[in-house]
Amino acid sequence: MEKNLSVYIETYGCQMNLSDTEIVSRILKNAGYELVERPNSANVILLNTCSVRENAERKIRERLSVLKKYKNNSKPVVVGILGCMAERQRNKILENNSIVDLAVGPDEYRKVPQLIQNALLGEKGIAVRLSRVETYDDIEPLRKEGISAWISIMRGCDKFCSYCVVPFTRGRERSRKLFSIIAEVEKLQNEGFKEITLLGQNVNSYKCPETNSDFADLLKECAIRFPTIRIRFITSHPQDMSDKLIETIANYDNICKYIHLPIQSGSNRILELMNRNYTYEHYLGRIRKIRELMPNCALSTDIIAGFPTETLEDHRLTLRALEEIRFDGAYMFRYSPREHTKAYKLTDDVPEKEKIRRLNEIIDLQNKISKEINLTEHGKIHLVLAEGPSKKDKTYWQGRTDTNKVVIFKPLKSTQVGEVVKVKITNSTSATLFGELVQ
Repeated sequence: MEKNLSVYIETYGCQMNLSDTEIVSRILKNAGYELVERPNSANVILLNTCSVRENAERKIRERLSVLKKYKNNSKPVVVGILGCMAERQRNKILENNSIVDLAVGPDEYRKVPQLIQNALLGEKGIAVRLSRVETYDDIEPLRKEGISAWISIMRGCDKFCSYCVVPFTRGRERSRKLFSIIAEVEKLQNEGFKEITLLGQNVNSYKCPETNSDFADLLKECAIRFPTIRIRFITSHPQDMSDKLIETIANYDNICKYIHLPIQSGSNRILELMNRNYTYEHYLGRIRKIRELMPNCALSTDIIAGFPTETLEDHRLTLRALEEIRFDGAYMFRYSPREHTKAYKLTDDVPEKEKIRRLNEIIDLQNKISKEINLTEHGKIHLVLAEGPSKKDKTYWQGRTDTNKVVIFKPLKSTQVGEVVKVKITNSTSATLFGELVQ
């Protein structure tokens, strides 16, 4: 390998992509590459991409047009696309007039160092084969110092929701061995991390290939072994949100009382077209069980506006669901067709203007509900994991509650990053709580 080769990586999309970047970083570091913070000081520029929505891919195309300037310099610069977009658009990415030299899918990251070497010799490279077994179980992610860490416990998805590209870009489900996850958490605890988030496209369907332990078993094992670590997880599927899992979350104080449970639509007809494999009534039953055992558990969700054939009545059923369930927060998007998915064959018959109108109506209602819920927090005292200075005002700090709400507060001189502090809530917006330290 050429000496002093440096790599700059930009990450787009979900938490799984952030975790993947840490895996790629470790692979590159082990191969002798230096990781740098700016593209202008790199020999290699890698974009770790997302394909969930058209907007995500558009951002990458725009970014590539900006990166063209680095190709005109005297030193050779390799540009690569990693992740879901590499898997989905492998041929378009490497077309003759493209600045991209290599495309590597989520299951082929071990090949990145060699593909970079080939690219430096003028050979464009592609590695996008999906695997039934790759979990990167033996690779320790290269994390920056901090207090919170992502841990990927499984890869891929078997749900095949009709709008989703994940099974096609990340392959079928396969889980890591439980003991390796426990070992990783132990190492993070020893390094001073205070919080972990267990990641999977559908963590509820985790199944240890050796012990047959399910996700509830894994959560329980982590909670008992590491009582001082806050444990979070994302994302859950309503079909697999079992009573056993809900009871496990309720039984252990260090399993955070926050559940992200995508509903996508309040209409059973649309849910069936989406191939979600549950009804609104089933979903509501899971919410009631959660609130029965954990009255103060915070809930967030995902919603798609303007799915093919969605009528005004279907849309109103989604609004009704928001009013009935009252989520603390939501990720809300308008539908965008994705090639290779089953929904792509449906007529995208909701006009764009109407999609945007419906989406704005959903956003406005959810913001109103979030604001009302946060108003009920005034006067309450929360245990907040201090993360450090706020982005907007460095004289204030931010942290998160057990229920995943961001809290802004004035620190003491003695306040430390990673310290759990008591904060009395005094004010709020729809997205943020504000408070003061309580001695």
